[in-house]
Amino acid sequence: MLDATLAGIGPLDEAAMAAAHDLHARLTKPAGSLGALEELSIRLAGLAGVCPPPLPEPAAVAIFAADHGVHAQGVTPWPQEVTAQMVTNFLTGGAVVNAFARQTGATVTVVDVGVATPLAPAPVPAQRQDPSHRSAPSAPRLVSAKIRSGTRDMTARPALTRDEARGAVEAGITAAHDLLDSGARILLTGDMGIGNTTAAAALITAFTGIDPAEATGRGTGIDDATYARKVAVVRSALARHVPDPADPLGVLAAVGGLEHAALAGFVLAGAARRVPVLLDGVSAVAAGLAAAAFAPEAVGAMVAGHRSAEPGATAGLDRLGLLPIIDLGLRLGEGTGALLAYPVVAGAVRVLHEVATFDAAGVSEK
Repeated sequence: MLDATLAGIGPLDEAAMAAAHDLHARLTKPAGSLGALEELSIRLAGLAGVCPPPLPEPAAVAIFAADHGVHAQGVTPWPQEVTAQMVTNFLTGGAVVNAFARQTGATVTVVDVGVATPLAPAPVPAQRQDPSHRSAPSAPRLVSAKIRSGTRDMTARPALTRDEARGAVEAGITAAHDLLDSGARILLTGDMGIGNTTAAAALITAFTGIDPAEATGRGTGIDDATYARKVAVVRSALARHVPDPADPLGVLAAVGGLEHAALAGFVLAGAARRVPVLLDGVSAVAAGLAAAAFAPEAVGAMVAGHRSAEPGATAGLDRLGLLPIIDLGLRLGEGTGALLAYPVVAGAVRVLHEVATFDAAGVSEK
């Protein structure tokens, strides 16, 4: 499945991009007045191979959930059980991601690729009033795609075997195809896993070559002593495994999380299906780097939702050449930043569909 997905990823369509650039020049606005939104809409035309590109509606968020063996190294004060507890919260509609999804009409799917604590049957979501009186999106759903119950401690041994890493990548590919086959026109990344910013920092260091201290942030808000321990853990794991960035599957196996590997597959499937994938925070950026190592042209499908407060996210976005849509100091994960950025992405495409040209509107040009 991974090999077939990689074979389906190609370059952006230059003719469609040229047509979108020409259309922008004829719309009733000064040329370039929408700044980065024009560049984004042109790139999305190249991704779809048509101008204007399809409206990216509806949106689907996939939250990949998994646990981490490196949690044993004291990199976070939060107990590992919180991963499973937050999955329950997602499924009952009580998390921030659910509130933002209701605002945008996006669906929420939770994919268990490696939660260590057994999950109870999906509860019935609570009734929540939508003040906008829009029809509510379907209830969050749980997909079981568990590869193993959390990774191994990457400071002592590889976090995953290569087969496990490939299985997680392919779980992400499957999730993307399922959502797209169900009608989604844009994919939004989400993640949940206590300790996953440690793995994300290790992945970003491996793919960019920056120092672990530059890639490692404070995650959920750790104190100085825990932060120093976290940097040392990342440094120790990388020194033990010396992962080769030219071997993305090997990097994911050595120091990645199951959710990072699944997110990488999710991005790759979106690129192969020629639909945009809106990245959330630092874990999604780490996965984006892995996806780009598998297939450099996959970057054409990636849209950076926001600039995470985690420092590794900025380094990763710079390496990918992506400009974040919003910068609000967010560090929650779950897909929250991607959901806040989603209306901007939709608006960038809608301009090409709905704004009149100078000729059609009878407006004089300069």
